[in-house]
Amino acid sequence: MGRFKANHKMQATYLRDLGRAFGGALLFSLPLLLTMEMWQLGMTLEPWRQLMFLLASLPVLYGLAHYAGFTSSRGGWDNLLEVAVALFVAAVTGAALLTLTGAWELGNLRVATGQLTMQLVPAAIGALLARKQLAADDRQDGVRKGDYFGELFLMMSGALFLALNLAPTEEIQLVAYRIGPEATLALMGLSMLLLHIFVFEVGFAGQEEQETPLEALLHFTVPGYAICLLASMGILALLGMNDAHGTGAIMANTVVLAFPASLGAAAARLLV
Repeated sequence: MGRFKANHKMQATYLRDLGRAFGGALLFSLPLLLTMEMWQLGMTLEPWRQLMFLLASLPVLYGLAHYAGFTSSRGGWDNLLEVAVALFVAAVTGAALLTLTGAWELGNLRVATGQLTMQLVPAAIGALLARKQLAADDRQDGVRKGDYFGELFLMMSGALFLALNLAPTEEIQLVAYRIGPEATLALMGLSMLLLHIFVFEVGFAGQEEQETPLEALLHFTVPGYAICLLASMGILALLGMNDAHGTGAIMANTVVLAFPASLGAAAARLLV
């Protein structure tokens, strides 16, 4: 009888965690599901690029499963299972919402598959962050004090959290086109300043060991902003947003997107 109760409790706990995963997928993916540019990317983006977008997300999803995850289980196989379940949850959520909003072009299999593929990554991220974002009883941070690479991964996840919601929109390119080189450099400086203020004042793990703002700048701010730039450039390239642009325009697009990305990295402990 005791074993039956234990199994029943485990099943109930997993169903609760799965429900949270669906809630997280819905909350995180809804802004992109209601963004016309994401529908168009599912139609126009080359299948190989959509596949690369999905494959590039797998290491990030695995890291989120390790440091956050929608269940309390940890370990190699548990993390892989959580990634697989998160992608399933993302597929179900994306399919349901694309259908309900009338955005899913089911008459064309390639387009329909592309539209769903583009929604998998943000929805899966939301599913894996569900316990962190939605649970009232289990909000312990998975990055331990002194885990430097864990801290950098956390910053990258926060950067992606915000950058993914803005990268597909035309406004990023419009802002990059409208501002000049001086404003672009100023935006870089502002991004690093805000990131540094958050890192040194708000309290990433390991901050207690930093004796001066200069050490925080070298250990977290500079690497963190570099991560934001690389993440922004990678997202824009995978989504084809930099196609047919010159070097100057690509750099401007990257810096503009890195601004919200740096805010996401700075507030990583609130978002991730």
